[in-house]
Amino acid sequence: MSGSTGSSGTSTADRLSQLGRRVLTTEDGTSRSLHGAIDGAPRWAAGLAAGVQAALLSLAVIVAPTVAAYVVTSADPSNADVGWIRSVAVGVGIWLLGHGVPLHAGGVSVSLIPLGITLLALFTGYASARRSGYASWSGFGAAVGGYVAIAGGVALAIAPGPMGIARAVLGGAVIGTLGLGAGLLARPGAPRLRDLTRSIWIRVPGTARAGVAAGVLAAALLVMVAVALAVVWIVVGRTVVTDVTSSLELDVVGGTVLAIAQLALVPDFVLWALAFVAGPGFAVGAGSHFAPTAIVAGPLPALPLLGALPAPGSTSAITAWAPIALVLVGAAAGWWMHARLPRGTWRHPLLAVTVAAAVAGLVAGTLVALASGSAGPGRMTAIGASGAAVGLVVALGTVIGLALVVLPASVEVRLAVCALARRLWRARPGWHDPDAMPVSADAEQLD
Repeated sequence: MSGSTGSSGTSTADRLSQLGRRVLTTEDGTSRSLHGAIDGAPRWAAGLAAGVQAALLSLAVIVAPTVAAYVVTSADPSNADVGWIRSVAVGVGIWLLGHGVPLHAGGVSVSLIPLGITLLALFTGYASARRSGYASWSGFGAAVGGYVAIAGGVALAIAPGPMGIARAVLGGAVIGTLGLGAGLLARPGAPRLRDLTRSIWIRVPGTARAGVAAGVLAAALLVMVAVALAVVWIVVGRTVVTDVTSSLELDVVGGTVLAIAQLALVPDFVLWALAFVAGPGFAVGAGSHFAPTAIVAGPLPALPLLGALPAPGSTSAITAWAPIALVLVGAAAGWWMHARLPRGTWRHPLLAVTVAAAVAGLVAGTLVALASGSAGPGRMTAIGASGAAVGLVVALGTVIGLALVVLPASVEVRLAVCALARRLWRARPGWHDPDAMPVSADAEQLD
């Protein structure tokens, strides 16, 4: 396509190129960036702004409902001694809880991480970096530093103690690295993650690389199974959920705050379902146990989402087979891994299967551990499942599925098995090889 020239003397091709660079040339010959004024700043400054923006945006989303609740209830005489600063502190504490900092209020410690808030922080980091960050090491470091500075400063302002500040810094660093890093890599012209990590991966054997990728795939498939189970629980228990919601008799503000609180706990709910599928099960209060083989329930907080938990007596011989999903997930990951395994000896498929199962167990156990902790006094000090137990069971279940697919499909393993079978057959007492050359009596005497 030939480029036509307009009244300003700029061809169509030139204008398209300028738009691709997100720069527009005006009629007076000056250039104007479509990104905004921050494009003129150094890369580290733009990265710092993106990190600070991400932290403040997610913080505002959490603090706003607590302030709104204070405004609505401020006319109540019983709340006369409660100031708006206290409501802000509650919102800040909940935001920090999403970063792994325990919340202490009235002598009660809450350590259960609302992973919905964590996901919100990751998303705001991704969106901020993708919009206004620079895909450079200086921009990335400044962005993460800005996010960590806000998290640490907020923790210092509400004085959660040295350990709480350290947790805020560590949580901010992890969330900032993942969210902001993903956003920077999504920028136009940014290098691929594969290219950035190539210098590390080329030092790892191809068998181990395939095993790590298959393990992550198995964990992701298991989370998808847990999501499906959580949806089934919500659909089946929708009547109880509706009854609990109606009994609370909330106004618009109260309903909004409750909805946000439930959304923050939905990822935790999914990971409880993962522990259920794996077999060890989970608890929502001391003395309770939700597992495929048996369900022991107890008094629960008036949170509508908890009304979707399976009721006692809902288990059967069919639900007891739920952990078979681990074998199926492992088989699916093994089928994917088989086509990507490099050729080698029979030990290579065994190594890949072992690595994949270990990675799947580690990822699943870590996720379940994040969704466990204390949510209040008394019975509510025991919420979630044992990450170690779930990780071990997931590793054992997936290794069976991986082995059932990968080992029979491997040419090296089949040849090794055939060779071993031949050796065992020949080692039988009285075995004689008809194809062997006859030995003369003279030769036997010489021996």
